[in-house]
Amino acid sequence: MDYSGQAMADSILLAGISAPGANQGSTFSGAPPTWTPEVEDVTQQFTILIADGNNTSRYLLRSVLSAPNHRILECARATDAFAVLEKEKVDLIIVDLVLPEMSGPDFCRRLRCDRRTQLVPIIMITSAQGVENEIQGISSGADEFLTRPLSASVVRARVRAMLRHKAAIDTLEEAETILFALAQAIEQRDRYTGGHCERLAAYSVALARAIGLPGADQLALHRGGYLHDIGKVAIPDSILFKNGPLTSEEWRIMQTHTLRGEEICRHMKTLAPVLPIIRHHHERWDGSGYPDGLRGEDIPLLARILQLVDIYDALTTARPYKPAHSPAEALAVLEEEARRGWRDPELVGVFREISSGLFAPASAPIAQSLESMQRALTTETP
Repeated sequence: MDYSGQAMADSILLAGISAPGANQGSTFSGAPPTWTPEVEDVTQQFTILIADGNNTSRYLLRSVLSAPNHRILECARATDAFAVLEKEKVDLIIVDLVLPEMSGPDFCRRLRCDRRTQLVPIIMITSAQGVENEIQGISSGADEFLTRPLSASVVRARVRAMLRHKAAIDTLEEAETILFALAQAIEQRDRYTGGHCERLAAYSVALARAIGLPGADQLALHRGGYLHDIGKVAIPDSILFKNGPLTSEEWRIMQTHTLRGEEICRHMKTLAPVLPIIRHHHERWDGSGYPDGLRGEDIPLLARILQLVDIYDALTTARPYKPAHSPAEALAVLEEEARRGWRDPELVGVFREISSGLFAPASAPIAQSLESMQRALTTETP
């Protein structure tokens, strides 16, 4: 830690005055307790970005927050801050209400529209008095709003709490990424289903857009494309890769993959919208499907969408026991199944209309695919 720098900042804070050359907007007040890194997890490094046009204000904040596990980045202008965020993974942003080139609230709104920064905690600081400024700051996406003169102990406490929260969020995101990687690993074990998840994600989103579903539903379908069969990790290989027909007992075990998949993903709150897709993508319109025998519109719409594109992709992909159907042949099968009462007839009709515009997406790493999709949907969704 830069103890000399922090001591100088603390002396300024204790006196409640600004550093030489500072304006009134750079003052802190109150007696700051010393930073106590021994109670923090110093093995976890955090990056903090300070965006403030006032040099002295940035100096004071940097000195107050100096700690062995803190990496402090500084920017005086909004464009510089955005350039840093393009290259760096930041854990906390401290921004002034007024920035050169852009207001603090506009800066926050732009960050909240970007998937990469929408969950990064933001503290907004100002010298301007008035509750309307706080309302403006919080409404724009700031998580905390502090008014000068600042208490160093309050700043440190807020930063500590926000970094703990960000670490928890990062842990959840890592767990979610592991689940997606597991789902893709299951798919890749079968050389005949390579690219299946990516195609389902793309096709289901295309159908969702065609019927006007919002971005949140499109994102759930995109995730569902990868996770719908994750429960197959619990199915024995002797059943999963059996060459011949399954016995009645083996078929009963195979059907449990929908329930196992739901159980695996249930503990991730971010995956709650995907759970109905995982559980119900094998239901049938006439109630003869599994696991719950739902029928008609009791089957969740997103599950019906993914079910349709799942069947289409299975039909148009070569397997050991069959050649690939042409798109026209696959559509004919779907329409026949709709007439038999197995599929949603309206969805089959819409899917026929958009099928000529479907294309198999280029293979990409799963993290890249999910990131690009989520960023696109975040940008499109009001």
